[in-house]
Amino acid sequence: MLKNDPLENILYIDLTRRTFRIEKRPELFEKYLGGTGAAVQLLHEECPEGCDPLGPESPIIFAVGALTALFPLASKTVALFKSPLTGNLGESHCGGRSAVSIRMAGYGAIVIKGASSMPVYLSIENGRVRFRDASTLWGMGNFSSGRIIRENETGAGLRTIMRIGKGGEKLIAYSCVTTETFRHFGRLGLGAVFGSKKLKAVVVSGKSSLPVSDKKEYRRLYDEVYTAAVESPVMKKYHDLGTAENIVPLNNFGGLPTRNLTAASFEGASRMSGEAFAEKYLGRRLACSHCPVACIHIAALREPHESEPFFYKTSMISYDYEPIYALGGMIGVGDPEGLLRLLDRVEVLGLDAISTGPVLSWAT
Repeated sequence: MLKNDPLENILYIDLTRRTFRIEKRPELFEKYLGGTGAAVQLLHEECPEGCDPLGPESPIIFAVGALTALFPLASKTVALFKSPLTGNLGESHCGGRSAVSIRMAGYGAIVIKGASSMPVYLSIENGRVRFRDASTLWGMGNFSSGRIIRENETGAGLRTIMRIGKGGEKLIAYSCVTTETFRHFGRLGLGAVFGSKKLKAVVVSGKSSLPVSDKKEYRRLYDEVYTAAVESPVMKKYHDLGTAENIVPLNNFGGLPTRNLTAASFEGASRMSGEAFAEKYLGRRLACSHCPVACIHIAALREPHESEPFFYKTSMISYDYEPIYALGGMIGVGDPEGLLRLLDRVEVLGLDAISTGPVLSWAT
């Protein structure tokens, strides 16, 4: 359907030498299924057998699929790497603007190898890669470093900022990579792989177009997919309450992980439910780029200043079913505001919430 498809362009970046090159690899997306299939093949090519997951030879692969930036819902990037947590295949998917930004920058995949001798972040734009000094960002949390990068890079509204917090810098094996503040490459330790390379962030932006060969047929297909998405009862559930709607039903039939799995129902479930969060804390809903569902639910936590009367701090904190059970029921936290404060702290550190909860539940 596309006249000139940038999907075949693979960007290779060497952090050690501070070089990059672009290769055309159309066979990757013709022979293998989707972005994940292409990324697995690239990992097979680039990851030496027996390599240290935190060694400079260990690659990071980002890839998108053929439908990305063309149709609704196709808004995820896949990351493939060798996991420092398991020593095996690491695969993680993330939305936000990551996938659309990579494709509109003119690439189907990005391969990052080597390791920098000092903290850096990558700025990928208009066919170029810039290696920015990130020494002043090293040691900062996710929110602060993201804000500084936003203020110093172009491409507002079109770019993705994928970055790590202190968890990744300290090579914690379940640290994550955060994009656009509220989405994550979670589980299996991609953040630690970033940290091992002294890579604080990757910023990608572009203004490419994807001209289709048959505009009429494209519009028909687009409308069909869009209508099916927005009129689906399942998608309405994700928009209205999000995955947090699962808390009460799972608790009722004994399927809610509680106190390090010593129980399967939690007495505080009703206070931590999607309905309760929506009624008392929901501040806004967000959508990933090119997705009409808007399933990202953000709680507004308003807290008084410690010493100044009539002064308040409002924190915007993303919540979903998995973080609620992981940092709630799994460790016996039944106070929604306590859970939100804990979630906020985990976000700043750049840890994977769904992994951090079981670690804390085991420890306690």
